Amino acid sequence: MALRIEDYALIGDTQTVGLVGRDGSLDWLCLPRFDSGACFAALLGTPEHGRWLIAPRADGRTVQTRRRYREGTLVLETTFTTPEGTVRLVDCMPPRGRTPDVVRLVEGVEGRVPMRMELILRFDSGSVVPWVRKRPGGGLTAIAGPDAVTLDTPVKTHGEGLTTVADFTVAKGERVPFVLTWFPSHEAPPARLDASAEVEKTAAGWRAWSGRCTYQGEWREAVLTSLTVLKALTYAPTGGIVAAATTSLPEWPGGVRNWDYRYCWLRDATFTLQALLHAGYREEAAAWRDWLLRSVAGDPAKLQIMYGVAGERRLTESEAHWLPGYEDSSPVRLGNAAVHQLQLDVHGEVMDVLHQTRRGGLAPEDAAWAMQRALLGFLEGNWKRPDKGLWEMRGPPQHFTFSKVMAWVAFDRALKGLAFFGMEGPVARWRQVRDHIHAEVCAQAWDGHRHTFTQAYGSSKLDASLLLMPQVGFLPVTDARVRGTVAAIERHLMRDGFMMRYATDSGSGDGLPGGEGAFLACSFWLADCYVLMGRDADARALFERLLAVRNDVGLLSEEYDPVGRRLLGNVPQAFSHVGLINTALNLTPGQPTPARERPSDSAGPSHP
Repeated sequence: MALRIEDYALIGDTQTVGLVGRDGSLDWLCLPRFDSGACFAALLGTPEHGRWLIAPRADGRTVQTRRRYREGTLVLETTFTTPEGTVRLVDCMPPRGRTPDVVRLVEGVEGRVPMRMELILRFDSGSVVPWVRKRPGGGLTAIAGPDAVTLDTPVKTHGEGLTTVADFTVAKGERVPFVLTWFPSHEAPPARLDASAEVEKTAAGWRAWSGRCTYQGEWREAVLTSLTVLKALTYAPTGGIVAAATTSLPEWPGGVRNWDYRYCWLRDATFTLQALLHAGYREEAAAWRDWLLRSVAGDPAKLQIMYGVAGERRLTESEAHWLPGYEDSSPVRLGNAAVHQLQLDVHGEVMDVLHQTRRGGLAPEDAAWAMQRALLGFLEGNWKRPDKGLWEMRGPPQHFTFSKVMAWVAFDRALKGLAFFGMEGPVARWRQVRDHIHAEVCAQAWDGHRHTFTQAYGSSKLDASLLLMPQVGFLPVTDARVRGTVAAIERHLMRDGFMMRYATDSGSGDGLPGGEGAFLACSFWLADCYVLMGRDADARALFERLLAVRNDVGLLSEEYDPVGRRLLGNVPQAFSHVGLINTALNLTPGQPTPARERPSDSAGPSHP
């Protein structure tokens, strides 16, 4: 039976990540990059689709498990207590050298514990069985097509069917190392590593990084964990940050809302930049900005909503028919067809994030303003078009309110650039377009009978993205229309204390069958609205409720089922962790307040 999503912990080397289950099984690992084919894909199928288990031999006996990260690091420690004694499994991915490595170190704590290792390698996301042979000097090598891995360990292994297994015993004070290394199959295997030394080097590197965090509020542990997740989801060579570590973990068990999130979305840009800058990570913020500029360069009519970790544009969607899916949630998708959608909000997101980088004091990019003017030229002639919206609807295009609001943001930030940073442009024309958009949204998206803005022009539906209207500066939180919208969203989209992004019933218009969990990022947005409205007690209560749904090592997925009390969707989800960081900042006295600063009319700098 599959583990729950919250039973997984994260390890990574800032180029890819793995998910380790509470049972000691590494069930998801893509090598050498986030978006590569998985060599362990049991997360989306069965052990036969690839996994690496190291755990006590159960043999029907009770095994107690507890786990934690070493403080300030992404070094995972899982402690197993059995009738025979206690062992500790230490998992990490060392800083990337020429090739990626996974280090697993078994440490004897008490007694003598019988252990079992099972290594099932399946390249290309569970579809290819490699050729395995013994390696001179010990260990083994597995090769298929372009992929090869070595396993180095002093433990004697043997084959059982298509699985490499080992049985061994660990006594108090003993250490048994395992190192898995990927390399291109046409190259010679890399040099062997000292597992114990690599664990200490990895821990020291993460501690040095986490020591740069400037947030000192009461939620420091939660904020630092979320920042560590963002760092782990960053592709270090380029600065791109993937939306999540996984593909096709369902938004509802057994459903079809299963998407590949191993890419970088522009919609996350400003929230992510604010979180990094306000927490003291200017280098990472600058790298994210630079990735964005490189990725969006070119014809503004071809601006995409997402790109690959190096800025790739072709993210063709296909179905991995050989994988049954997590809890039989199919199809399993590789790639993401939403890349071809028109989503007008991303133009505003790009304009806003570049405005925030200037306010934040990051060194300007000379070519950025020319690119921004080209984006505005496209948007000026296209903002009236219907689109697919922030939530990547797979139904017919609509005039989504949030898309129009972000088109307004694009021209608003351009005008601020002229006013505060000496940029050049047609002030009168841009102001006319900005004001036209504002007037149209207020007329076409306002439901006077229910006293709320709606999801789209002429629609009766609500949308949690409208909670961002005051945060982006479209209307102040004191405006009765904003307060009416917040109240309507509270009444109709709250489920057991958490926020749905919109109603996904059969008439939702999103082109998919109904059913999904509460959207965690939207719940953080509501808490931010409470802060802006002066409802600090409500904001704190909601924030604490959100903190309580993190798993035992502090991770959040995309969504949450408040009835089943389980995480749903891809994990860990950058958007959820960014929301946690920014809401913590908004609630902490003496800290920067992203929700108030984003629409600010001041020139900045807004960040220390």
